[in-house]
Amino acid sequence: MFVLPEGLPLELTPLAFLVGTWEGIGVVSNKFVAKTEPTEQKFQQKVTFAVGQGNYLTYHATSRLLGDETNGTQDIELPAELGFWRLAKPAEEADFGPSVLPGTGPRRITSAEDLELMRNERGGFDIEASIIHPGGAYEFYAGQVLKGRIEMRTVAGSHMPMHLVDAGKGWAYAERMYGTLTQEGVVKLLWVMEAATSIREPLVPLVSVELDRIA
Repeated sequence: MFVLPEGLPLELTPLAFLVGTWEGIGVVSNKFVAKTEPTEQKFQQKVTFAVGQGNYLTYHATSRLLGDETNGTQDIELPAELGFWRLAKPAEEADFGPSVLPGTGPRRITSAEDLELMRNERGGFDIEASIIHPGGAYEFYAGQVLKGRIEMRTVAGSHMPMHLVDAGKGWAYAERMYGTLTQEGVVKLLWVMEAATSIREPLVPLVSVELDRIA
């Protein structure tokens, strides 16, 4: 039986299924930069969603490309991702800001009834996720969570440094999907990412991962 994580703010209940540490194997494709002869390589990833000190989840993902040697001597460390995930809603006095200033006053969502009023016309909850990469790329996603499935896409506010663009390593638009699957009583977290050079160009598969909860 699923138990809500301790200390989870009420407004983050729709994202509760993400909380924990997940680890597993996936594939990363270089089709985005090698369109004529793309290849896929296995990589291992560890993802942690934790309850933050505000109305958000913290996100931390580390990965390594798996080499042919089983002892890990040929593995390659890949860039980490850091971020924050939250329900998309108007700012309120209880929120932090500007910068590190604390909020004041009570939160608007104080009951399950208040939370239900936040559902969108499709029956889900609008969400936002900000994800930063070591090279300076910043992805700002908007989407929704509905019945344990998240679909989101980059929107205005994302940033791609010119040094990545000039080197052909930038992406202008991306979509991510996260969802859980239960197999023989074991819950798995699956997620995929597709990217494109612009919102008008076709999306190209980039990442596909299947993770097991380890904590």
